[in-house]
Amino acid sequence: MSDKPHQNLAIIGHVDHGKSTLVGRLLYETGSVPEHVIEQHREEAEEKGKGGFEFAYVMDNLAEERERGVTIDIAHQEFDTDKYYFTIVDCPGHRDFVKNMITGASQADNAVLVVAADDGVAPQTREHVFLARTLGINELIIGVNKMDIVDYDEDKYKEVKSEVQDLLKQVRFNADDAKYIPISAFEGDNIAEESENTDWYDGEILLEALNNLPESEPPTDAPLRLPIQDVYTISGIGTVPVGRIETGVLATGDNVSFQPSDVGGEVKTVEMHHEEVPKAEPGDNVGFNVRGIGKDDIRRGDVCGPADDPPTVAETFQAQVVVMQHPSVITAGYTPVFHAHTAQVACTIESIDQKIDPSSGEVAEENPDFIKSGDAAVVTVRPQKPLSIEPSGDIPELGSFAIRDMGQTIAAGKVLSVNER
Repeated sequence: MSDKPHQNLAIIGHVDHGKSTLVGRLLYETGSVPEHVIEQHREEAEEKGKGGFEFAYVMDNLAEERERGVTIDIAHQEFDTDKYYFTIVDCPGHRDFVKNMITGASQADNAVLVVAADDGVAPQTREHVFLARTLGINELIIGVNKMDIVDYDEDKYKEVKSEVQDLLKQVRFNADDAKYIPISAFEGDNIAEESENTDWYDGEILLEALNNLPESEPPTDAPLRLPIQDVYTISGIGTVPVGRIETGVLATGDNVSFQPSDVGGEVKTVEMHHEEVPKAEPGDNVGFNVRGIGKDDIRRGDVCGPADDPPTVAETFQAQVVVMQHPSVITAGYTPVFHAHTAQVACTIESIDQKIDPSSGEVAEENPDFIKSGDAAVVTVRPQKPLSIEPSGDIPELGSFAIRDMGQTIAAGKVLSVNER
């Protein structure tokens, strides 16, 4: 484990804009992937007629992904800069993988948005930026990628930069703080060292910008909230739930409660990166064992918290949502799937309480009959089966969600208040 402060970094952007190549390049430039591995990938890529994909291969090490040339799973890869120890949450670009993106982006502190210089802002660029903002990503670094394809043309870079600035303003992202860097992930321009090809650019290169990200204050003083991603049975240990600590501290000897499964016990061991540790903090991905808990007692989507301050389980909750896309209109009674932390639960929108003007945040209409694409609203929601979720004012890390239906992300939102069951 590194002594440096830890950051989770999401790499987001439209499919084929070069996210995987950028990730591979970052891992290579920081010495996280040795030269001979890249060589090996290069040969394999050329054999498959995908020359130029060698950096992407570093990330897409699932055979199926190689054959299809797309990124499916959220791969966690680690690298160090001078200041930070980063875990990359590589977020797939394809539409059907947006739900990975949701669970992925909600785990990241900051993000690099990759936009191809030859293509500019594309549909998924919009969707990812919107989700990143709703899910609480604070700082955005924009890599204007594939500069080699446009002959390092400054005008092309400026054009894409202004497109992205407009997009950020539309979703009320703090566009003034965003950093724009002309890069080529494939050739390595402005990643680890300044490129002679962009002598018109005098800003930070990518690794500098990552180094200069603000250090996030870990929410250690909030109560423990640890959404469960998977539950394993490991011989010699027993049942091991695995997840990432969002808030608070998990230590051996703690009495914990899992909600909504409503079981609990004493923490016997905590493991991180295959090493036993006495305690773990926000941002840490952990596996842990709890006395008396069996594999069938808990499941993905449960949240672990202190026994004396257990995670909230909602009978209903009120939330603010923004509708990104829906073929028709949304009315009371609509029951799509809500993705909140690691849970996926069908929820009914019981009432639409207010329509909000998305540009000002003011109430535009009380109790509207319906909402449609582009609308923001306050709604009351009833989960169809138990769901642990928190008001975003109390625990923002467990207060955001995305709404999916028909294979796409319809809306995203944050919880305003919870009526406990």
